[in-house]
Amino acid sequence: MLLSACTTFASKAKLGYASESKISKLILCFSLLALPLPDICCIHIYMKDFIISEAKTEGAVLVGLITPEQSERQVREYLDELAFLADTAGAKTVKKFTQKLDYPNQTTFVGKGKLQEIKEYVVEHEVGLVIFDDELSAKQIRNIEKELGVKILDRTNLILDIFAHRAQTAHAKTQVELAQYKYMLPRLTRLWTHLERQRGGVGMRGPGETQLETDRRIILDKISKLKKDLVEIDKQMSSQRKNRGKMVRVALVGYTNVGKSTLMNLLCKTEVFAENKLFATLDTTVRKMIIANLPFLLSDTVGFIRKLPTELIESFKSTLDEVRDADLLLHVVDISHPTFEEQIEVVNRTLAEIDKTPKPVIMVFNKIDTFTFVPKEEDDLTPRTRENISLEELKATWMNRLPDNCIFISAKDKTNIDELRNLMYERVKEIHVMRFPYNDFLYQNYDSEDGVQ
Repeated sequence: MLLSACTTFASKAKLGYASESKISKLILCFSLLALPLPDICCIHIYMKDFIISEAKTEGAVLVGLITPEQSERQVREYLDELAFLADTAGAKTVKKFTQKLDYPNQTTFVGKGKLQEIKEYVVEHEVGLVIFDDELSAKQIRNIEKELGVKILDRTNLILDIFAHRAQTAHAKTQVELAQYKYMLPRLTRLWTHLERQRGGVGMRGPGETQLETDRRIILDKISKLKKDLVEIDKQMSSQRKNRGKMVRVALVGYTNVGKSTLMNLLCKTEVFAENKLFATLDTTVRKMIIANLPFLLSDTVGFIRKLPTELIESFKSTLDEVRDADLLLHVVDISHPTFEEQIEVVNRTLAEIDKTPKPVIMVFNKIDTFTFVPKEEDDLTPRTRENISLEELKATWMNRLPDNCIFISAKDKTNIDELRNLMYERVKEIHVMRFPYNDFLYQNYDSEDGVQ
């Protein structure tokens, strides 16, 4: 009876109708019966090893490539960001390696000499993880793992790992799982070591079908099932957005870890999870906010990052519907970051991919409390760099052309928050009056003498 139940459940799991916990129970049952595991269980085991990392601190080596498209300065900044990503995932960076090449090596990404140097360091310091700053092909991962003998991750894999750890709701978990399977699909040859086996017969797969083809078909079925699940979830989310009525919608957007959730908590007096780590927020949070006599909706969205995996952009398009439906965007920027202008460009490019419709934007330069600069000596004739420019000098640059749509704040110290509220009120009121010329849905302002502001 147990064998019959396990076989029936395995067939359902193969079609993608089984949860992760149920598949784990299925693995236990087949182990008790001393039977070979079904393919869906093998995929589950390999996916756990390939994507999800355990919540423990381990040493990691980072590797970046200097190319004509990426200068040495940019690579250093990318590796610093990669180290922050690794720290968020639970890995401690112990060493960074860079190499200058015209283009990545198709076999090992870096040259043989540099790979040998990395191997010597890994063996000497007993490091068990090497992370590459760019996306690796299945061939590159296989060859590098064979040479180094340790776990290899690329930037996309690391971001997927963080997203899987941070996802809380069923919506976010489904989106992340879909992105993981899409990432895994072209890399199956790296995972499977039993590709030479072939099976056939009654009740099994067709004669001559290799294990790789079967595993690919199972993952495609799983992807199809997850897409259908997302369609249903999207319908529910769309209904929720429709039920919010006529109110103006404002969305917080920006690079990851610029203080969007902290600002959300401050403005709406909520308790959205905020932490000084990347991608602390995955699930969109929407709260009602009232300034004077004007109510509107404020939403906190997932942050963007350089080299954001294509799989994540496609999977999280439904989450970013809040951005598409927004009437006004608050673009939050960490002005204390040395490359904040590049971060602005990354966010603008990603927003253009999400929605081609131009929207009014308020630039909110956050973290002025942590902004620092080093003044140059009078006899120093070297060119000025970003670290030699003061905040007042920055305000006099291109930001000076945005006087009515630009504000400098500190969400941590609550600096200029009242000014931000006033600016938001004026912009939201313009949209509201244009949409509802008869002052529909406005509250009475009891703070003013005549009741109207």
